[in-house]
This record gives sequence, C-alpha cells and structure tokens, in this order.
Amino acid sequence: MQDKYIYIKTFGCQMNVHDSEQIAELMKDQGYRVTDDEKRADLVIVNTCSIRAKAEQKAYSTLGRFRRMKEDNPSMIIGVGGCLAQQLGTKFFKKLPYLDLVFGTHNIHRLPELVRTVERTGDRVSETTFHETVPSLGIVTPPSNGNICSFVTIMQGCNNFCAFCVVPYLRGREESRLPDAIIEEIRCLTDNDIREVTLLGQNVNSYGKTLPDDVDFSQLLRKIADIDGVRRIRFTTSHPKDLSESLVACFADIDKLCKHIHLPVQSGSDNILKKMNRHYTVDDYLDKVDKLRKACPEISLSTDIIVGFPGETEKDFQKTIDLMEKVRFDSSFSFKYSRRLGTAAAGFDNHVPEDAKAKRLSILQSLQERHMIASNQACVGTVEHVLVEGYSKNSQADIMGRTGSNKIVNFTGDIEKVGTIVPVKIQKAYTHSLRGELLTRKGDERC
Repeated sequence: MQDKYIYIKTFGCQMNVHDSEQIAELMKDQGYRVTDDEKRADLVIVNTCSIRAKAEQKAYSTLGRFRRMKEDNPSMIIGVGGCLAQQLGTKFFKKLPYLDLVFGTHNIHRLPELVRTVERTGDRVSETTFHETVPSLGIVTPPSNGNICSFVTIMQGCNNFCAFCVVPYLRGREESRLPDAIIEEIRCLTDNDIREVTLLGQNVNSYGKTLPDDVDFSQLLRKIADIDGVRRIRFTTSHPKDLSESLVACFADIDKLCKHIHLPVQSGSDNILKKMNRHYTVDDYLDKVDKLRKACPEISLSTDIIVGFPGETEKDFQKTIDLMEKVRFDSSFSFKYSRRLGTAAAGFDNHVPEDAKAKRLSILQSLQERHMIASNQACVGTVEHVLVEGYSKNSQADIMGRTGSNKIVNFTGDIEKVGTIVPVKIQKAYTHSLRGELLTRKGDERC
C-alpha cells in the first residue's frame, strides 16, 4: 500500500491533543503517515474546540486557508472533528461547502470508514451520533520516537452543567473506563519507554461513579503508582466540589504523584459562582486549598478564571482579585467570558461590555504574572528533581524537563538523560521557566 499523508491541526485542551494522537494511530493502518507539511497532505483533519469563541474563530480561519489549498489540489480530503463538528454536524457543509467530512466527539473510531467512503464515492459524509459508550476511549497510542510522557484518557463527558460550558452537550455525559483497561494501557506505554502519564478527563475527581464496581479516583491513582515503569503521574482536570479527602491524602502518600493540581476556581465571587452553577463557595474552595497545602506543603496550584461572566460587577471582580492574592496560584489560564449557544448563561441578562471584560482580564493577568515570577524566584538556589523530556525549545545545546510542581527547567546536559530524573540546581527564574545547572558531583546534593 502506497503511503499517503495526513496533516492534523488541533485546537483546544489536552483531551483534544490526545484525540488527535488517536486519529493518527487509526489512520496509520489505512496507509496514512503524519506530516507537518500541510501542502503535502492527502488528508487534512482539523480537530476543533468550541469551549471558547477564540478557539472557534481560529478553527474557521485555518479551514479558510485549506479551502485555497483544495482549489489547487481537488483530491485533498478535508475533515473536521471535535466539539465544533459535534455542534454543527451537516450545517458545517453549508458554512464551508468544500468540506468532505464531519465527525463528532463519539465517532473518532469511525474515521477510517468515513475517509474510505469519501475516497470511494466523492460524497460528503457526516457522523455525529452519540453512543452509550465511546469506542475510541481505549485506543492506545504508542509514543512518538523519543517521547517519555503520554496522555491516558480515564473518562469522558461531564454531568456538572456549568452555566458557561458546552462540554456536557458536545462530549456527552460522564463515562469512566474500567480500571483494568487503564492499567493495561499504561503497562503497554511503559513497555514503550513512557515514564510519565497524565490522566485525562473533564472531571477526573468523579471517576468511577458510572462503574459497577466500588472504585474512585484515589484508588485508581494508587493502582497506577504500583506499575513499575511509571516514574511520575499527573492528572487534569479537577472540579473543586468533588475534591475528596482521599484524593488530598494521595499527595502526601504517593511519591510518584506530582505535587501539582489544576483546580479551576472560575470566580472569587459567591454570587457569580452560584450563577455559574459551580456548587461550591469561595470559602469551600479556600478550605480545600488549605487541606491540600497541609497535606503537601510543596504542592503547586494552577487554575482557570473567567472574567466578565454575565452580571459580574466591579465588586465581584475585586473578589476574584482578592482570592488570587490569598491563594497566589503558581499559574492560571484566564479568559474573557464568551457566549456559547446552548448553555444556560447564553440566555442570561446583564452581559458585561467587551471593553470592561478586556480591562479586567488585563488587570488579572498582570497580577498573575507577578505571582508567577515570585513563585519561580522562590526556586532559585534550590535543588529540583527534573524528569528530562528532550532538547530545549530555545537551543539544542540544552535539554529540558519539568519539576514535580510542573515548572519547566532548561539546563546543559546530555540528551541521553531523557527519561531519567536528575537533580538540577536552579540559578535563574523567568516568567514561564527556570534555568538551572545539572548536579554531577557527589556531596552537596550532587550525584
């Protein structure tokens, strides 16, 4: 079979990144090799996100570029997957008549069949059916050459119905994978030199609630920690309302569990949290942060924050700033509220003007940058244990890795150290990374 080439453009979160890895693996058996050169592609897949307006706009812009390429190469097949595809279905063909196929979040497993149909008939194809179980959840993606970190989906969907979020409508309701299947996948990955796994789910804290056996997320973490080849475990994302005491205890008890948690707060105002349907108060959130820091004093926290949610006043926004000053997150992802069709908030009154949202976002991000710099500067002079991932993005004279607290460290060293955990003394701090020296001599913590 002659090789053909697939180009995949991914928008959105880590779950979308992993979906794209699964797409590449599925299409490999159909003779398609992944290419980074879009002009070489026989098949283009745009894996979309519709959580926020900006990601949606970028997807449309990218698809517009591919239209011109298809005019020059009519045999090129252009497909759209992900949340935006799930949302629009066949309407996508009216918006963009040059598209060949549309497949939703539950139908990644059908992509080879859909592509063959387009190749054989030239017809446009759409498949956005929701299934009781998502077949693609268990697709194992062997690591790319040299990679030592991998994603593993442990559940999909969400039952929370936050007022701003389209996930329950486009990814479906929660479905947890059986723990034995997850363990088997991770063993397969470690047999292929993976040393760090990141467990994925819209709300990993509620893992196990749809399973017949009595198993929760903390129990799953302990099972994974028993796998010999695993050196580090990470996970995302956690909903604060489901953060259990047993999960908090894992940070104190499990050495392989990285001392970092992404815990989206979204707002520092109880009034706005109630409108968002988040099911916790600011005091609830701060109590859980306190418990995490008592169990694991070195834990780092990151979060998500939305500014300008409908009805957010200047007083509400100031409460978010006050919360940030209390918690001092190590990093955050912050966004202006964008109206998403189908969500409860889309019908709310009192939408905040765009200029006010932009001003609030600027204030918040400036504060977060100061907190990030302070957090990184506190590392200077300390020795961090870094899992080496590969060459630095800045220079192939350096290698890079991450600390257990999820900070990027660049330092001079041998690429042969990829996959090992090494001690690095931090010398300089930047906003988004650290600079260090690999310790090689015995004594004073050198090895």
